[in-house]
Amino acid sequence: MKYSVGQEWKYKTRPTEEKSTLKILKIEEYPATGKVIHISVSGLKMKNPSSPTGFSENLSHIPISEEALNKSVTKLQNHTRKMPDSLETDGYSYWKREFDKGDAGVFTIPVSEIVGSMENAIISGNFSK
Repeated sequence: MKYSVGQEWKYKTRPTEEKSTLKILKIEEYPATGKVIHISVSGLKMKNPSSPTGFSENLSHIPISEEALNKSVTKLQNHTRKMPDSLETDGYSYWKREFDKGDAGVFTIPVSEIVGSMENAIISGNFSK
């Protein structure tokens, strides 16, 4: 797959989130991990006890390996030149600081599994590395 910043993709979603899409925010290459593609995901229905609605609809920043993203995406939906918003860049900035210290990594599982893991972490309050 050839990815570029601004692309919006359909992907293999969880059963209740068929309209969910992901957006490419940034693409980087690191010697230890290879290509890292930073994405945001919208159109989710993740349980979140601290949200007024009981659900979260977005994940603003996810660093994922190209291989895992290849296994997730199904169809290019749209390609815009819109720059990432502040939530997305804040998420990246935090990740980059932690990654440079060796305290953050890159997801190597499909996007739908990442969403499920994030939902479980939100519900349990367990945000360990």
